[in-house]
Amino acid sequence: MRFCWSTLAVKDMDESLKFYQEIVGLKLTGRFGAGPGKEIAFLGDGDTKIELLHDKENKEICTGKDISWGFEVENVDEFYAMLKEKGVKTLSEPESPAPNTRFFFASDPNGMKLQFVQTSGSH
Repeated sequence: MRFCWSTLAVKDMDESLKFYQEIVGLKLTGRFGAGPGKEIAFLGDGDTKIELLHDKENKEICTGKDISWGFEVENVDEFYAMLKEKGVKTLSEPESPAPNTRFFFASDPNGMKLQFVQTSGSH
């Protein structure tokens, strides 16, 4: 079995696509209508794929407080500074719980908790 993607219901498709393309760096691989008032977009390639689902009838998006998506970055401190500069909501300061790991949490436009992590050495 292979994991295919993770789906996130979004408030605004254009705002969410801009965030995941420009901030996270994921490539848009497909976008299409999925019935009246519904739209789906797929982002990412390789092992990181997400599906964004926008339904005009769904007015309340619930991302869940105990789930997050993790993305590896080259330099946590530089990425953290860039997010702050762009006005992205950060949920924590960068921290190092282990010698080879440094990370922080931020929020996407829908309230999805994202972890940005930098690793060095062996995993």
